[in-house]
This record gives sequence, structure tokens and C-alpha cells, in this order.
Amino acid sequence: MHRLGIALGAGGARGWCHVGVLRELHRMGVEPDVVAGCSMGALVGAAWAGDKLDELETWGRALTQGKFLKYMDFSINRGGLVEGKAVMRVLQELGLPERIEDLPRPFLAVACDMATGREVWLREGNLAEAVRASVSIPGVFSPVKVRGRWLLDGGIINPVPTSATRALGATCTIAVNPDLPKDGVMWEPQTPTQGLWGRMSATLPGLPPPAPREPVPAYGEVVSVSIGIMMEFMRKAREAADPPDLTLSGDLLHISVLELYRAAEAIRLGTDMVENARDRISAMAGMSRPLLEDATTANPTPMAHLAAE
Repeated sequence: MHRLGIALGAGGARGWCHVGVLRELHRMGVEPDVVAGCSMGALVGAAWAGDKLDELETWGRALTQGKFLKYMDFSINRGGLVEGKAVMRVLQELGLPERIEDLPRPFLAVACDMATGREVWLREGNLAEAVRASVSIPGVFSPVKVRGRWLLDGGIINPVPTSATRALGATCTIAVNPDLPKDGVMWEPQTPTQGLWGRMSATLPGLPPPAPREPVPAYGEVVSVSIGIMMEFMRKAREAADPPDLTLSGDLLHISVLELYRAAEAIRLGTDMVENARDRISAMAGMSRPLLEDATTANPTPMAHLAAE
């Protein structure tokens, strides 16, 4: 039986593009049967699997930079800058079921075991805890302890979890990658802002302009680009071993991992990703068997399955 899976990749704020992808697929009449998500892909995937994508999109579009900072419960005592309780609170406010197995559609979140470095598939147990574990960006969100194991962001080990959709029964898979580098470039220096002196010299005659400053990477850029480089290397390795039938990619690297208040822009770019591949998606949706004859292989080793409580 033909079953379409969708693998929603990691990417922090860029992962808002998954909302646009799922929206446009729905408008095409293409409905995935199963979803596996990693990091931000796990958050969007959980909302979709629980029929709460409208509520998540409304929340994301209303998020401003000021509101975003209010959600950041800063704490340096648990292995990250942010404890991340707000993530679990948002999931609860969306009205999602408490347990993964109570979702209307099959869903799996990907995380990484901090002790062993092995991939962990969370497909049973507490939904909010599973998503929170999957979004534990190293150095930003503190890791989460689930059944005795400290878990990190799944993007470390499987940033676009095609293999996980196979485990859920998908016979062909659409992979959504928010982090594809444009022309192989992961980062470009940005021109520094003018500052107060620059703005004054532009308006007051005779005031000398400020000395030019060399662009210097900011903290957020360093974190975002470092994670992006690591995930792109891992994505290529995993894709070579277990390629999806179709990959949707977009140019979202100008959005920082932490700029969650740029949801509207990322959602629009997600819509464009589907538009640009409309013919290929239509062909896939009309198939009665997977594009790849060997695409039904599930649970490649080494893998771990963990049921969150």
C-alpha cells in the first residue's frame, strides 16, 4: 500500500517554512500519511499530526521580537542558556493531546542521546517532552532528561529524518530541508549598522562620518552558522545512505536559527518551495509505489527507539 511520509528538518526559526510547505501541499490535495520531525520540524510536525497547525501558525505570526524574549526563561545551570519550559507550555496551550499515541496521525520526533551520540526516536509517551527534547539546540536550550537519558537536538545526528518516516510505514518520502546553503556559502558578513553617530552625521551638516567598521560575526550568527555547518555535513551523509524520493529546499539561511519572530517570511518561503516542485510532487502523489524500489528499509543501524513518559 502506498503511504506518503514527510520528513521535516531542523533549522530553528527557518523551520517555520514547514507550515508553508504543509499548507501548500494541502491546497494541492496532497496529504502525507505520516510525519517525522527534527527540532523545529518536530514542533510543526506535532501540530500538524494533532490537527493544530492553524493554532501554531497564528501563534507564530503574532510573535514579535519582544514577545519572543519574554518566552526565553534564561538559566545557565542546566547546560544551556534557556531552560525551555515555554516550549512545553506553548504545546499545551495549542490543545494537543498529552501523549504521542493519542495523535490522529502517526508522528515521531528525533533527538540525540548525549551519552552515546546515538539517534533516539520518540514515538510514544509524553508529546510535549518529546518535542522539547528534539529542540534542545546545543548551547542554547538545555538538554532534557527522558527515562534516564539526557537528550539533545536531533539535528546533530539526523537533521532531515527520512529514515524515521520509513519506520512509520512510509513507502515514499518528501524531505524538507530549511538549511540548504546557497552556492555553498553558509555565511556572509553583514554591513554593520550606522549607530547613533552615523545617523547624526547623515542629518547634521559638517559632522564627520564615523570611521568604517569591519563586519564582525555576532554571537547569534556564530551559534547559527556553526550548527548549520554541522547539520549540513550530517544531512549529506545521511542522504547518501538513505535518500528521500523528493527533497524540498529553500534559501532561508538569511534567517537566524533564533529569529523565531520571522515566521511570516519563512512560511511564505515554504509555500514557494512547494510551488517550485509542483510537477514533481503531483507525479509522486499519483504513484502507486515508491520511486525507489529499496525505499522501504526502516530503522537503519545504529539507531535507538525511546518511549518518552
